[in-house]
Amino acid sequence: MGVTIKDVASKAGVSLSTVSLVLNKKKNVSEETRQKVMRVIEALDYHPHRIARGLASKTTGNIGFILTEDHFSRAEPFYTKVFLGTEFEARAHHYYMLLTTVNGSFRKNKHIPRFLLEKNVDGVILAGHIPAVLIEYIRKTKTPFVFVDFLPKTGAVSAVLIDNVDGARQAVSHLTQLGHNRIAFVGGDMDHPSLKVRLEGYKKALLESGISVDENLIVADEPSTAFEDGYNAMCKLLKRGVEFSGLFAGNDAMAQGCLRCMREHDVRVPDDVALVGFDDIENDLMIEPNLTTVHVDKVELGAMAIRRLVEMIKAGHFIQGKTLLPVELVVRRSTGVSIK
Repeated sequence: MGVTIKDVASKAGVSLSTVSLVLNKKKNVSEETRQKVMRVIEALDYHPHRIARGLASKTTGNIGFILTEDHFSRAEPFYTKVFLGTEFEARAHHYYMLLTTVNGSFRKNKHIPRFLLEKNVDGVILAGHIPAVLIEYIRKTKTPFVFVDFLPKTGAVSAVLIDNVDGARQAVSHLTQLGHNRIAFVGGDMDHPSLKVRLEGYKKALLESGISVDENLIVADEPSTAFEDGYNAMCKLLKRGVEFSGLFAGNDAMAQGCLRCMREHDVRVPDDVALVGFDDIENDLMIEPNLTTVHVDKVELGAMAIRRLVEMIKAGHFIQGKTLLPVELVVRRSTGVSIK
């Protein structure tokens, strides 16, 4: 049998309740006693049972992470990195992460994540485009939650977001500084706030550069933001026969789909079209030419969400607000700039 809480109490010369107070970080223990108990815990290599700690503190020690199935793939690893950031930060706060995906065609009576039904989490991270029905269910359970890279259309929110407007401005400004004034935009899933704002940022950046917005250069009616959506959108744009020399894609997966379509139509990147994406996923360095893109610190995005959620859990009430994560343009060969 391993070391028990009784062994710690006996070795430290204190009561079981005192050890429990130390383990659960309660304040009604002197600093001297707390340090003595912690030294014994370390010396005995004692690891408290999570369930027992939960019963004492009325917490589970778990945080849930929910995203839709289409956001969790090798082809679009954005949210995989976000989850990694939550995992690293959760460890620092002594939480375990529980990951689940939900179907895009979510139905309340069939697809509620088990950890919500069993009340096995102290809070939830909602990443990406989460179904409105699930959001409403979580609100009613009064479980603390934080959105990552998404804002619902209604209701109070606590969210960690990308500075999409500034990212779009950096992307378009880079193209205009290279002399391009016919710049197209390719996007999809305009119900996703990030993509919608990137399109708005694109238009705003053009106007700031003295370039009028040409709706014929915009394709933003694809159902999602995957590789195939970028491919289809690009083929639609080429079929229109409009001239353009610069292209800003709503995300990197779509940018890579655009690149495939342009190759099939003998449109060369960057010689004929300078291409910029958004997100800076790892695949960008594996394609030719390497993709110029807007870098998002996805690990930090997840870490920020955990810090906000833990703050809410400790406060015992909902904390409304939005936090913007800064972004940075990463210039590579797809815009024709020589990298030394």
